Amino acid sequence: MDRGAIAEINLKAIAHNFRATKAIAKNRPVIAVVKADAYGHGADEISACLEKEGVSYFAVAYTAEAVILRQNGIKTPIIVFFDGHDIRHYFKYNLIPVIHNIKTAQNFSKEAKKTGQRIEVHIKVDTGMGRIGFLMEEAVQKIIAISKMGFISVTGIMSHFPDADLSDRSYALTQLERFNIIKSDLTKVGIKSNMYHIANSAAVMSLPQAHLDAVRPGLMLYGYSPFQDARCRIQDTRYEIEDRKLKNRESCIMNHVSSLRPAMTVKTKILTIRKLRKGTPISYGRTFITKRESLIAVLPIGYADGYMRTFSNNSEVLVRGRQAPVVGRVCMDTTMADVTDVRGVAENDEVVLLGKQKDDVITASELAMRSGTIPYEILTSLGSKSRKVYIK
Repeated sequence: MDRGAIAEINLKAIAHNFRATKAIAKNRPVIAVVKADAYGHGADEISACLEKEGVSYFAVAYTAEAVILRQNGIKTPIIVFFDGHDIRHYFKYNLIPVIHNIKTAQNFSKEAKKTGQRIEVHIKVDTGMGRIGFLMEEAVQKIIAISKMGFISVTGIMSHFPDADLSDRSYALTQLERFNIIKSDLTKVGIKSNMYHIANSAAVMSLPQAHLDAVRPGLMLYGYSPFQDARCRIQDTRYEIEDRKLKNRESCIMNHVSSLRPAMTVKTKILTIRKLRKGTPISYGRTFITKRESLIAVLPIGYADGYMRTFSNNSEVLVRGRQAPVVGRVCMDTTMADVTDVRGVAENDEVVLLGKQKDDVITASELAMRSGTIPYEILTSLGSKSRKVYIK
């Protein structure tokens, strides 16, 4: 048998989420983030789907990701966030680098002059993420210098929010103020970028003032909210907001959350079922001991397949539309589930690890909460290790 699970990716849900994003952002250009193999969903198929929907740009982390998209026929402009190496690939495959230091800009300028090709670049400003980008005190000066370099066209200025998904938006609002100051200062000296962008999924859904010239969604395209609290309680400690306005804002975000459709379902099948007596230990460490005569299903998936060890005694799977608890420690290659209460259960029955089966559902947000992580990690872990099937 093949190793691991099957991930069914619903492209209709991807298209729906894209349209929902466009509606929330009032038809602004969308920079679709498809890095990390489109969050585990498969960058080639997802990008082809979004290209048909009229996406304005794609964004990836590294050059190799962009090259694969080009080799698979993607023609939409692609922004590369982090990679200043493989400069020739930017010209060969018509890619847009994000510049965050002068040396990289100089290297692109030299290569552009050598090839006779002008290159579009976006420039990253660090407004408070603390990762990469020009610092506030130097940003305007550096951007002016880059704009004067030969064969370079500065067509975008960007920044990033580290915590727009928190209930306290005060830091995000401070960042937005800083970003707008950069924009104002650059405009005063005659530098007018075509596009300022800072809004990730959380900002798309909760900070309309951050939408600016384009939005840059990631997680919401795949059907999930970046807000850990499903109720999305909004508390703005910096500005006093009337309770009525607060409730309206919360209601607005909840409407956005409810409009999203998860695109990934991860499935496997029961390998075998064992009938065990009361008092039988299950798996490594004997962390689960049966409290009754039990039917224990062995599933052909483990942490080597992206199903995290933290789900040991700490999650459920769906079998015949019913929840069956994971029991004992998740192993490298197998996981056990108690199916004693699942009527008619049999070997080879379908098991849903993530997604919907009949009237019940297991979400990436729920699995993330159980394992102390975020939905991003759940999707990329399970998606990257599963064989993908696309529902068109």
